[in-house]
Amino acid sequence: MTLGTSMAARQGPVAMAAHQICMQVWLAVSLLTDSLAASAQTLIASSLSRKEYKVVKQITNFVVKIGMLTGLCLMVILGASFPSLSTIFTQDSEVLQVVRTGVLFVSASQPFNALAYIFDGLHYGVSDFPYAGFSMMVVAAISSTFLVFAPSHFGLHGVWMGLALFMALRMVAGLVRVLSKNGPWWFLHRDFQIA
Repeated sequence: MTLGTSMAARQGPVAMAAHQICMQVWLAVSLLTDSLAASAQTLIASSLSRKEYKVVKQITNFVVKIGMLTGLCLMVILGASFPSLSTIFTQDSEVLQVVRTGVLFVSASQPFNALAYIFDGLHYGVSDFPYAGFSMMVVAAISSTFLVFAPSHFGLHGVWMGLALFMALRMVAGLVRVLSKNGPWWFLHRDFQIA
């Protein structure tokens, strides 16, 4: 995030102002799904400590579905309202023109953001901190490399593509771990009878 802001600042004051508006809306809306992830984390940790694998499996399935639905709804709502919403932040026509080009970044990335936060919460709930930390370092290295070079070719859009890539890779890393039959999510791949 810091690198993205740094690269946006190099694009000039108008681009930086537009970037900050997009970034603040993007982060604020993304935190809605982070609160869902925090709730899931607590429920999963509690159920897993009692070895209630069937319950954890149900919570996981439900939260992933709700996260995806929330991300899709936010994408549609922001896509439709962001141009008018951005006028709350500024009336500068030059900044607003650049902000309007960020609608795709702010809205289309919401499903990725939602699932990235959801998977983080799920991994924290099963105490999978080593994987969460390692995957975050790998994802950050890849997206940071992209962020260093993309703005020189794509301008501010390169910054936004880099940030969207960061969240998409976080989502993929989380999904890969949950789908793995080894590790802390082994019970997701087993059928549990109702007691």
